[in-house]
Amino acid sequence: MIDELASYLLPGVPVERVAAALGSAAGQELASGKFGSRQSSAALAVNGFGYFLEYPTGLPAFPSLSDLDWAALSVEIERQMRFPWSGGRHPWLDAAVETETHLIGVESKRFEPFRDSKQAKLSSKYSSHRWSEAMEPWCAMRDLLLSEPSAFRHLDAAQLVKHGYGLVTEARRRGKQPALLYLYAEPTEGRVIPAEAFSAHRSEIARFAQGVAGSTVRFAACSWREWLATFPSEFFGHADRIIAQFHS
Repeated sequence: MIDELASYLLPGVPVERVAAALGSAAGQELASGKFGSRQSSAALAVNGFGYFLEYPTGLPAFPSLSDLDWAALSVEIERQMRFPWSGGRHPWLDAAVETETHLIGVESKRFEPFRDSKQAKLSSKYSSHRWSEAMEPWCAMRDLLLSEPSAFRHLDAAQLVKHGYGLVTEARRRGKQPALLYLYAEPTEGRVIPAEAFSAHRSEIARFAQGVAGSTVRFAACSWREWLATFPSEFFGHADRIIAQFHS
């Protein structure tokens, strides 16, 4: 299994640490064979963030969150953010970055926004729990999705709402301020995606961001290429390999 995983990882990404993280995550990307797919979203996130697992202070700031007091204390892949209740399923984010003041959850997307139209599904648990007033914008987005499940075609808004709820709970446990970053690819190979779909996806991101603005959980978004373009010279090689491997 380790040898197979190593064949999917770029230079500098620690195989053993990635194997441990993937092995404990709910998605079972390795066991299912999904990680080795040419269109794997997990492989992009693992390679992008895995490079910094053992060097968190080197992680470049996300452009849309660069105003934070930026110095990563830890970088993780496949991080669970538990809700304030014990039963049921709890969200897993593709990556998590912890700084002195913030817990930043990262949801990474590659081809998913351009496959099928999204239909929001949310358990009644999210409505019955009493969230703080500072989460009202997220609750309003939840209610919009319950009344209009097809409100977003490309953006998985229901998943982001779940992440927001999990992230605010986990951040409070750790005494941090929560932020959710939506990091998306716009693939140029592997599948023909019309430019209008990229544009529509970006418009939906902006609409979602406006809807949850002013909340405890700060929402931000940027593309993989926008983030990779900010990498300092010492990480140019890694950024170039990400683009070459994933065309994102």
